[in-house]
Amino acid sequence: LKQVFNKDKTFRPKRKFEPGTQRFELHKRAQASLNSGVDLKAAVQLPTGEDQNDWVAVHVVDFFNRINLIYGTICEFCTERTCPVMSGGPKYEYRWQDDMKYKKPTALPAPQYMNLLMDWIEVQINNEDIFPTSVGKCKKEVL
Repeated sequence: LKQVFNKDKTFRPKRKFEPGTQRFELHKRAQASLNSGVDLKAAVQLPTGEDQNDWVAVHVVDFFNRINLIYGTICEFCTERTCPVMSGGPKYEYRWQDDMKYKKPTALPAPQYMNLLMDWIEVQINNEDIFPTSVGKCKKEVL
């Protein structure tokens, strides 16, 4: 279990919503609808009276958390030796570019690519200009 929570690994603990906040209530509603076998189209429909950006933000963070959990279960099997390329099958290779260290699209081993990707997503989610923690205060649209 210590390996799963190792800071040097790609897996990160879930980002949480503060209990008692509107986002926490939206998160609970989203979780309940996803776990009840309800039609997915209805599950993601914006609840009446809620801010669309807040609703989308909740789902983006939940999606990020779920992807982290899934990747956390396979990361020990995908090493730089066993996964030397980040690919989507034999026809597609993903290359990393971030305008900082990697100014041009660069081929990387899958674990390194995933670490950079998850770090980048986490920075976006923690950016108050994109995902403000105050409900209804979005400065930029998430969509």
